[in-house]
Amino acid sequence: MDADDEDLATAEQLRWGVSRLASRLRAEHLGSAEPLTRLSASVLSNLKHRGPLAISELATIEGVQAQSLTRVVHELERQGRVTRNRSTVDKRRQDLAVTEDGVEALREHVRDGNAWLASALARTLTPAERGLLRLAGDLMQQLALVDLDLDDGTDSADGTRGRPR
Repeated sequence: MDADDEDLATAEQLRWGVSRLASRLRAEHLGSAEPLTRLSASVLSNLKHRGPLAISELATIEGVQAQSLTRVVHELERQGRVTRNRSTVDKRRQDLAVTEDGVEALREHVRDGNAWLASALARTLTPAERGLLRLAGDLMQQLALVDLDLDDGTDSADGTRGRPR
């Protein structure tokens, strides 16, 4: 099913809101001497949650070329936030793993952003509006899981179309 004008307008407003909020959250990481960039935070998060990965696997997850990650990975290695080791599965391959320093940098990165956001929510929005944003957060995570290329458009048992379950 193609999107109608209302869906396109909603998509534009949502993208703009997410983009502006993400920019603001990136600016709120004042506590670290070496703050994480969006990409370095994402790399550390993927390594923390998925375990050791090759640069090619990380590039696929991030939607970038492997060469684009080289500088980020070198900087994370220099900072002691990732290590590079031979794969136990394929000796020709090197896997990246997050270190304790990397986990702590990620924890600090998230803590700083969450502190600013929680304060902004409390000062700006009503309890009902904050509840709506909690729901919106869940819905955005659902949207992130949708793979339209694999969606055959068939209705699910609950009458929804293309929703991941």
